[in-house]
Amino acid sequence: GFGTSAITSVTAQNTTGVQASHLLPTDDIAAQIEAIHDDFDVRAAKTGMLATGEVIETVVEYAPAVTHLVVDPVMVAASGDRLLEPDAEDAYEELLAEATLVTPNADEAAVLTGIEPTDEETAIAAGAELVEMGADAALVKGGHIAGDDVIDVLVTGDSVRTFRHERIDTDATHGSGCTLSAAIATLLAQ
Repeated sequence: GFGTSAITSVTAQNTTGVQASHLLPTDDIAAQIEAIHDDFDVRAAKTGMLATGEVIETVVEYAPAVTHLVVDPVMVAASGDRLLEPDAEDAYEELLAEATLVTPNADEAAVLTGIEPTDEETAIAAGAELVEMGADAALVKGGHIAGDDVIDVLVTGDSVRTFRHERIDTDATHGSGCTLSAAIATLLAQ
C-alpha cells in the first residue's frame, strides 16, 4: 500500500510513552484530508489519536468518502498515558457507526462500552457491544489483559474468532496497536 497521513496532533514520544502533544486546528486537519483525497484514490483509512470531540467530528465528516475505515480509538496508550479528553468519548459513537473495523485495546474497549475486558468472555462481550454501536466488526486486543497468553477476539454481527498467542517478553509495545491497525487498513484496501 501507499500510505499518506493527516496529522491531528504533533507529539513528543518514544517507546516509553507520550511526553507532550500539541493539537492542530480542525481547519488544518480538514485541509490535509482534502489534499489527500484530491490527489489519491483512497481505498482505506485508519484513525489514530483524535484528542477532542471537535477532531472526531471533523473525521466523521470525511468518513463516508472512504470504503474501509479502521477506527483505532487511541485513548489510553500502553504506558497508561491518557490521549483523549474525557468529554470527547461520546463523539466516538458517530465514528464507530462509520467503521469497517474498530481495534481497541482492553482499556479503550472499557471506555467505549462500559465492559472491562478481563478474559475471553468479557472481551467478546465488549466486541459485541462495539458491533451493536454500529461498527461492522471489532477486534478487541488482549495485550493489556494479564496472563501468559494474549487473547485477541474478532467479533462481527454473526461470528466470533479468537486468536491466542504467546505473550512476547518486551516493554517495547508503544505503537504496536497503531502498526496493527495500519496493516489491517492496508490489507482491506487491497
